[in-house]
Amino acid sequence: MTKINHWLMKSEPDAYSWDRLVLEGEGTWDGVRNHRAANNLRAMEVGDQAFFYHSNIGLEIVGICEISQSGLIDPTDETGKWACVKVKPVRKLKRPVSLKQIKADPQLAEIELIRLSRLSVSVITQEEWDYIIGLSEG
Repeated sequence: MTKINHWLMKSEPDAYSWDRLVLEGEGTWDGVRNHRAANNLRAMEVGDQAFFYHSNIGLEIVGICEISQSGLIDPTDETGKWACVKVKPVRKLKRPVSLKQIKADPQLAEIELIRLSRLSVSVITQEEWDYIIGLSEG
């Protein structure tokens, strides 16, 4: 069985929201211009799952999306150096998990969302993934 990697992808909801992804059915995750975040995009494989995080407005994980196409060149980049992926919505979380909630929880002290707060695409460990899913359902 193939290992599924987990990620967290930030988007400002006034630029690209969870509801818009659901409406479109599939979206292109482009415009990333940070090397570490771009490397995370390059490491993604079809079937990997990501938390959809609303940044700036809301500051919360609102849903789960799945990588539907990987290894793409960002169409917004004239140089052809930057990566992007396509994502499809899987499901909205039963309850959003807020940044405030994550910061207050010692179980999530090492999450990249906090440690590398400016990173727009970050790694989520299996333990963090399972824990956050539990928070959203509790």
